[in-house]
Amino acid sequence: MSSEHQIYSDAPDSKLEHEQQRQFESQVSPQETGPATFRERYASLFSKKFLLILAMGQLLSLCITATTIFSTELTQGDNPVSIPTTQSFLNYLVLAIVYTSITIYKKGFFGWINIMRRRALYYIIFALIDVEGNYFVVKAYNYTSLLSVMLLDAWTIPCVVLLSVFFLKMRFVRWHYLGVFLAMVGLGLLIWSDMVAGENYPGTDYVKGDILCIIGASLYAFSNVGQEYLVRQMPMYEVVGQLGFWGTIINGIQLAILERNELKNITWTGSVIGYIIGFDIAMFILYSVSPLLFRLSSATFFNLSLLTSDFYGLLFGLFLFQSKINKIYPIAYVVIIVGIIVYNIYPAPEPKFKSRLVEDPIVEELEQVEAKDNSTMV
Repeated sequence: MSSEHQIYSDAPDSKLEHEQQRQFESQVSPQETGPATFRERYASLFSKKFLLILAMGQLLSLCITATTIFSTELTQGDNPVSIPTTQSFLNYLVLAIVYTSITIYKKGFFGWINIMRRRALYYIIFALIDVEGNYFVVKAYNYTSLLSVMLLDAWTIPCVVLLSVFFLKMRFVRWHYLGVFLAMVGLGLLIWSDMVAGENYPGTDYVKGDILCIIGASLYAFSNVGQEYLVRQMPMYEVVGQLGFWGTIINGIQLAILERNELKNITWTGSVIGYIIGFDIAMFILYSVSPLLFRLSSATFFNLSLLTSDFYGLLFGLFLFQSKINKIYPIAYVVIIVGIIVYNIYPAPEPKFKSRLVEDPIVEELEQVEAKDNSTMV
């Protein structure tokens, strides 16, 4: 089985195959043996896999840029609206409808019930962290400045690296750390250029905005690493479907408690509805593509890729908000991209954690057959 086929397959067919695959990967792991020559090491940068994950990362970065623009327009436009939970609710609902339907189609209704029975706790915790991460980040747009948004990006990366080392048992090499360092240098250039150019737009409460950013960034780190933990063991449609299902419930409860009055007092103009729909379309693409990137690379690479969203935001700002580009911005963008390339000189490290979600293959196969028989009887 080729590595590409393993990446796009739903999940390991059995616990035995899962262990054999991991043993094979550990035997040929580039972290341990490394490419034979310096030339071969760089040859991996021109592989189809690297070009694919680079393109996917920048697509997700554009999605983040879109969510930032739509959220900024909602909270700081002519008709300010602050409904962070409501903004995310439609995204979770659509994810639940689309990917739960796929799960039921592939595994049957009773197979879906078995998923809920066996792994619901994992997915509930994952969904709760993700919902609250989105809430704090979107809420921060009411108080934060452009500098705080960049600090949000910076804080997530070291958190993800640490969580990947301790929970996913990843073994990074010096090239990975150098790539992270270069990307952070590029981010520092972005922050410095805004401070020099005076584009650090004032917020209503800097301290509150920064605290919300740090909380949101920390939750995002747990969410990203948790999602990588799940999609490396379970089918991607199952993980995203369960996230959408439980996220809809948690988000809906929070919406009813926190935003009832805001929803009553909102003036529902065409622009407000359009911004919310645009936000959720970008989020749906983000949640649909990111699991693929987690399997192909890692949560660390995912967050490194998102650093370029600040540069894309500036480009959109030139046309939407009449912003002025600073000479340092293109340099910062190049440094970030170089950091991403350096990070991938060696392939992303494979997690070494002990799988806790893969069930006994014989029992699982029998239950799937039973589930299909029951579903045909209904």
